[in-house]
This record gives sequence, structure tokens and C-alpha cells, in this order.
Amino acid sequence: MSIVRNKWGITAGLAAAVVVVGAAAVYLSGGDTEPKPTNVSNAAGYLGAESSPSSPSLSAASAQPSATASARAGAGAKPSTPADQPPPIPKAGWIPVDRAAWNAQVAAYNALKIDPVPAGVGNLAEFRADCTYSHRLPDDPIVAPGLPGASHMHSFVGNKAVKASTVASDLTKFTATTCKPVQDHSAYWVPTLYDNATNKPVETTGFRVYYRALSKDSKGQMPMPSGLRMISGDAKKKKPTPRGAQGQFYCAFYGPGDLDGIARSTNGNWPICGGNATLHFMMQFPDCWDGKNLDSPNHKDHVAYGSGNACPSSHPVKIPAITFDIQYGVKGTPAGYYLSSDKEGKSASSMHGDAFVMWDVATMNKRTKNCVFQRRTCDNNGYQK
Repeated sequence: MSIVRNKWGITAGLAAAVVVVGAAAVYLSGGDTEPKPTNVSNAAGYLGAESSPSSPSLSAASAQPSATASARAGAGAKPSTPADQPPPIPKAGWIPVDRAAWNAQVAAYNALKIDPVPAGVGNLAEFRADCTYSHRLPDDPIVAPGLPGASHMHSFVGNKAVKASTVASDLTKFTATTCKPVQDHSAYWVPTLYDNATNKPVETTGFRVYYRALSKDSKGQMPMPSGLRMISGDAKKKKPTPRGAQGQFYCAFYGPGDLDGIARSTNGNWPICGGNATLHFMMQFPDCWDGKNLDSPNHKDHVAYGSGNACPSSHPVKIPAITFDIQYGVKGTPAGYYLSSDKEGKSASSMHGDAFVMWDVATMNKRTKNCVFQRRTCDNNGYQK
């Protein structure tokens, strides 16, 4: 296992030597033949340059939702649904955390003992899930819940049952996944990548999801709450991505290579890789949470990027930072590519991703305590030997 650290300090514990080209980057996946999509969703988020988290107090982790959040959540509330009926699909907006469930997770996490560390384990504070392509739908259960076909085309990895109507409880009920470990029931998705010359989608050949510490201090480190939703990137961004630009696709393989490629597509926005290199993309999510809400109207206000070793007071709970590291089995062409979120197909700047987090709670707690809090390198199965 080679360890590569890029110039922005983002560390990738990859078998392949993977390095990001931009301080902020993003990810993606594909499927069968389809025409260029014409609709663009309202997904919006951060293009995540590396930043560092903070040390939240446990009192913040157990704080009650604000009156504003509770009022938003309670507006228009209906009687509970009978047990034999599917739960109603919530509208996009503020979604308060289940306080009892989160308090129970925090108590279990605080009581958890750190497992003995085998000899030779690295000191990168991270664990991961390795996923493969699952399915493709014009759905987005975070941005457009309950509205099938309302989004541009997305490529999904992880939980196999995800569709527009998926709610958090579905992820624990239907747990078949394309990720390892299987205790990761989460769903991850990105806009579908298409070949400009053929209009055919391009699938990922590797999709690694890191959960890592960005700070040098693990004080106050907490696990991810079940059901947390996040978006990174901006589906509406339409800026060129020439050689050296931030947020572009890059070239990488097993060994050294030219990250910007040996050539560029005709429009200059896509690299053409030499040797054994293929296209890659990397994207990072925030590492601080408000401790109150699992989602927000723009799917980003409930989370934030830390600074130094501190989370902002508005988002005091330090959580593992998700990083997507995506590989495509293509080398690039003069015609280049386009994303389903950019019908003009001019650049990669609209690249973005969604994470609907749902792990087995005991596994999430153990990996966070052993790997992120203890600052040890873990793979799909725990400590990486």
C-alpha cells in the first residue's frame, strides 16, 4: 500500500498513487447508452479545499434542536403513519437529528474502548469503504425527494435500493450494497459522465470513500450521525477547466505520471492520459456538523469546513471528513466528455456529489474511535496491517 500526500495536504492511502490536481475536487460514475440529458438540478454545495476541523464539546453534541429548526420540522406535521404503511417522504429542508438515537450513539461511542493496535499500522487518521457502480437514475433523494425523474442523470454506488423516494429508514431496511465493508449501508452518487463522441456513459472502475481527520488534533472527535446528508460541489458551475485548473479531472496510475495528462481535449477542459494512466477525480466534504440537523434547505448549511484544529462555533461537532476518490477506466479523447449536470459539455466544473450516510452504528463508532480518534490507518476491515 503506497501512501501519497498532495501539495494541499490531502493524503490518499491508495494502492494506486493518486494525487489531486485541485485544492477542491469531485467525483462521478456511469452506465449504459443515453442521449445528453437536458435538465439540470438545483443541487449546490461546496467545492472542498482542504481544511481542518475542531474540537466540539460533548454538550454541543447533545444539544437540543433550535426552536427555529423544530418549528420548521413541525410545520404541517401530520399524524404518525400506521406501521403497515411506508413512511411519508419528507420535503427537502431542515431535518432535525433523532435526538434519542444520537444521544445513544454518543454514549456508546464514549464508552467504547480502543482496540489494541497491531504492529506496523500507519498513522493516517482514516478508514474507508471501497464501492463499485450500482445503478443509474434521474433521481436525487436529497435534493428532490419523492420526485422520480426530476433530476439530471446520477450514477449511484453503495446501497442498491436507492431511488427518489428513499428515506433514512430504507437504508437500514434494504442493506444490499456494492461497498466493502457491508456494514456501510450509505448511498453515494454523482452526475453521470458521458463520452462526447458517442454519448455513452462512462462508469467508474474504482470508487473509494475515505472517512478521515483533516486536523492534527483528534480532541473532541465524534462519529457520523446516522442519516446525515451532504452535498459537495456545484451543479450549476460552468467555468472552464484547462490544464492546471482547480476541480478538474486528472491522470493517475500505479506509479509516477503527468497529472495534467500528455495532451488535452480539443476544448482544453479534459486531460488525455499517457502510459497506463486513466482519468480520476477527488472530492472532499465538510468535517464539522451543527449537532442538530441531518440536512438543510441547501444541503450545506448544517455542515461546515473547519479551520486549523477548530470547528466554527455554529458547527461545533467534529465528524470524519468524507473524501471521494474516483477512478475511470478511460484515458481521455480529443472529443472529451460531458457531465449530466452540464448539457453544454464544456467543462468538468459542475462535478458534484451526494452522500447519504448510514453505517451500522457499532461499526461507525468503532472505526471512528480506532482509526480517526486514535489516528491510525484503517482499510475496509479495520486496522490496516
